[in-house]
Amino acid sequence: MDSNPPTNVSASDHPVNPRRERKRILSVSIMVAFVLGILFVVAFNMVLEHTNTEKFCIGCHEMKENYEEYRKSAHFSNRTGVRAKCVDCHLPKSFFPKILHKFKASNDIWHSMLGTIDTPEKFEERRPVLAQREWQRLKKNGSRECLDCHDPESFDSGTARQHKDKLLANSCIDCHKGIVHTLPTGFKADSKWPPVEGSPTAPPAEAPTEAPIE
Repeated sequence: MDSNPPTNVSASDHPVNPRRERKRILSVSIMVAFVLGILFVVAFNMVLEHTNTEKFCIGCHEMKENYEEYRKSAHFSNRTGVRAKCVDCHLPKSFFPKILHKFKASNDIWHSMLGTIDTPEKFEERRPVLAQREWQRLKKNGSRECLDCHDPESFDSGTARQHKDKLLANSCIDCHKGIVHTLPTGFKADSKWPPVEGSPTAPPAEAPTEAPIE
């Protein structure tokens, strides 16, 4: 009769199959990465949507004056009841151009911290530079944000005739500056500006004028 007690064998005494262990680690890693990916996409989308709201746009006190200008414009209140929000004019709708523009706009946070335009007087002094920068952006993209809402094919006959020749050589912003925000001192609604980014130089006083169409 064998008097030796039975030996308990633990799971750790069994040899580990390296291939099976690698598969297990890979499976767990994929599941964790998948869950983290979903959480990142949800969080990113929430942040993106929040930064598209008017509440966020006017969160900096420097924008309060601009918002009041906007509230007095036809883009805020008009006979059709269609309202264009800040992002409709200042943010591309396509994903990649939108993200690129948001990265560029992050520079505004830095200037807000510096106090570059933290008073009405500072803002008015800087307004020509800010306005021309936005006009040039719209000029370069063919007034893309304007045409997202205003379709030339849907104009009535009178408006279509008025725009037929102009749209061949110009973009919307060439004639429709100052529809929402106050024009810098010395600028006219349909005047050209120096093609140097950031130049505050006003256009010639004899530039022809034309009332902007709302």
